[in-house]
Amino acid sequence: MKNLSFVIIMFWLISVVAGRLLQLNPNLIDLNAILSAPGAAYLLGADDLGRSILARLLRGVEVSFFVAIVVTGITMFVGVFVGLVAGFYGGKIDRVLMQITDIFLAFPGILLAIAFSAVLGPGLVNLMIALSMTGWVSYARLTRGQALGLRNRQHVLAAESLGASVPRMIFQHILPLLASVLVVEATYSLASVMIAEASLSFLGLGIQSPDASWGAMLRDGVRYMLVAPHYVLIVGLSLMSLILAINLGGDSLRDRLDVRTEK
Repeated sequence: MKNLSFVIIMFWLISVVAGRLLQLNPNLIDLNAILSAPGAAYLLGADDLGRSILARLLRGVEVSFFVAIVVTGITMFVGVFVGLVAGFYGGKIDRVLMQITDIFLAFPGILLAIAFSAVLGPGLVNLMIALSMTGWVSYARLTRGQALGLRNRQHVLAAESLGASVPRMIFQHILPLLASVLVVEATYSLASVMIAEASLSFLGLGIQSPDASWGAMLRDGVRYMLVAPHYVLIVGLSLMSLILAINLGGDSLRDRLDVRTEK
């Protein structure tokens, strides 16, 4: 199962590159092929405007990877910074930062993302901003909990007694010990961001037409489920396979990096 998840992830990554090399046009309209079934002309069929589902699928996964990587990078940076500051200094700084974090945690992340997207407006950049404003809290909580325990480790106290600066203690003695935990969390974050991007696009708050997005394709395909079920099935199965593969890859990575796991 772990090898299969790796194969699926690599398949979609290679598909992104192949789509660019083949210069497929996801916005090319063919009125004679509207909602056509998979065949020789269109391998995965055509959508409600006669556009190739395959071309739009490849462009959609490219957008999903781009949004997921950018948002995960931003949220990890912000969340880890907040968590390290709160866990290292403790006291009043810790209480203030964690109270702010608790305010964000009081609301479901997707609802906050919908609210921010509604305020900022639809579009790729606004979508990434909205997701970044809600995704950092999990990293902050995780990092803060780990940093509290590592702050009183002997090697950190020894570095402090020798006059090491705060940035040096954080970046050389605490952060490296968090790397494996953060990498595993990032894999799950990639899947979560992809689902959030598809959900917001499905609601019309994310990627806008004519740009391709799996969420928008699902929204368009739902209206034609009875006459063209292949449209929704192809996009839905593609999204499911990629999310499942990333989560299974995260589980595998966690097992490999967990030193307590018996070999």
